[in-house]
This record gives sequence, C-alpha cells and structure tokens, in this order.
Amino acid sequence: MAGPAKRESRARVQREREARLAEVRAAQARAERARKVRLALAGSLGVLLVIGILVVVRVVSGSNAGTGTVTSAADATVVAAVTELPVATTDAVGVGTANQFPRSVDAPALTADGKPKVLYIGAEYCPFCAAQRWAVVQALSRFGTWSGLGSTQSATRDVFPATKTFSFHGATFASDVISFTGVETETNQPSGSGYAKLDAPTADDQKTLQDWDKSKYTGGPDGAIPFIDFGGKYVLAGSSYDPGLLKDLTMADIASAMKDPTSPVAKGVLGAANVITASVCRLTDQKPAEVCTAPGVTAAAAKLPAS
Repeated sequence: MAGPAKRESRARVQREREARLAEVRAAQARAERARKVRLALAGSLGVLLVIGILVVVRVVSGSNAGTGTVTSAADATVVAAVTELPVATTDAVGVGTANQFPRSVDAPALTADGKPKVLYIGAEYCPFCAAQRWAVVQALSRFGTWSGLGSTQSATRDVFPATKTFSFHGATFASDVISFTGVETETNQPSGSGYAKLDAPTADDQKTLQDWDKSKYTGGPDGAIPFIDFGGKYVLAGSSYDPGLLKDLTMADIASAMKDPTSPVAKGVLGAANVITASVCRLTDQKPAEVCTAPGVTAAAAKLPAS
C-alpha cells in the first residue's frame, strides 16, 4: 500500500505545482494584457494630443495667414521723440525737401464725430506709405494724441525694401478739432500674388478713395496709396518726400535724425509734416493758433491751393 500511496502523494504534489504554475501564467497574461491596454491608451492619447496641437497650430496659422501682420507696439521712446519735437525744429525745416503737395477737390465735406475728418488709406507692405506715415504721425501730434501706434516695415521684395515705419493698424487718435481714420488694407506678408489682408475700409471710405484718388489729378492708377483726404477739401496721394532717405535706418535712427533740422531725414519728414499740418489747419479755421501760425507751417501753407 505504501507504494501506491507515495505515487498518489507525488501526483497530488505535481498537480498542485501545475495549478500554481497555471495561476502564475494566468496572472502574467492578465498583466501583459493590462500593459498592452495601457500602451494603447497612451498611444491614442498621444495621437489625440498631436492632433490637438496641429489643430491649434492650423488655427493660429490660419489666423496669421488672414492678417499676416508682424506689427508690434511702437517703442514709446520713439513715439515720444517724433511727437514731442520742439516747434523750433519744425520751423527751421519749413517745406524742406517735400515734393508732393495736396490738391483741392470739389467734394462734400468729410466729417466724423462732428469734426473734419482726415482719412488715410495705405498698406504695411507699401514703402511710400512707410515714408508718409512718419510725416502723418508727426503732423497730427500737433492736434491731438496718438495711442496704440504699431511698429512695422515695408515689404522686403518691393522698392525701398524693409523701410522701418509706424502702422495705423489698431491705432487711435484723439483730438478736439479733427477726426482721424487710418486704414492699413494689407500686411507686409506675401499671400498668393499679393499680400495678406488686414483692415477693410468702410464702404464710404472706399468710395472716397475711388472718387478722389490720385488718378483724378495726376494720372496715376486708381486706388493709389498712400492716400490722404483732408476733410473732402484736399487730397494727397503718394509719398510727400523721397522714401530713400530712410534706407537702412532703424526707427530709433529716424526719430533721432528728425531732431536735427539740417539732416536729410528731417528735411524730408518734417517738410512733409509741415505741409500736412498746413492742410489740417485749413480744416480747423487755423486752430490751434500756436500750431497754425508757426513759421514752418505758414511756409508750407504757401504751397497749398487757395482755400
């Protein structure tokens, strides 16, 4: 009996060992399946994360493609240097080297908020607009206060490439005597055969451009920019001085050069600014008097058509 009992005992031990081994293998299998599930979930989450990032990038890129602007806030020290120039400096320049002057138009008065309206239409890619903005910013600072001026440059693939300048996109101007609307229709970022869209002029402002732009007076193309309408009384299309004067200069360089009335930059920018100022004074009944009767402004006024 001892023999069969031992064999039975050994068989029972073997079965127990095999059962324990089966349990271990089952536990290992369950652990492996759980690991694979975790890996699959992690992979799925990773894919979803990548997709989410791509969607965000696409949305942001799409937004930038629509506006395309690389405009940043203009440096406060540059804005102050341009807008707080001593009258003695602008007087010393007079007309300077300004070579383009407003022409009178027979049009209804252009107003906004009960005040004469100065309408500027340009684009950030435009080098002639880049030059003209310096004069506009300086001139209008004599009548009010700028906020939110941008810092940008003209297109790198145009004439006078990368001319440093302000942008009126997002800027505001507060004045007791005039209203200002600044429209930058396109950025300096290439898009297709042109540049990415930016500000859309109102229907009325677009009509003003089409009706009274440069083509009516100097034979230029329709929609010539930069375009300025002074209250429906005068129009000015194109840069008032040579944009080449700003070649390779930073905004700080230009602002610094404007302080010296003998510099070519000051003669161009401030000469144009005096002409713009004289044009605005015709809209405001020569107010403020200290601005409109300054020698530099009166010298520029002699270049305007009779009012």
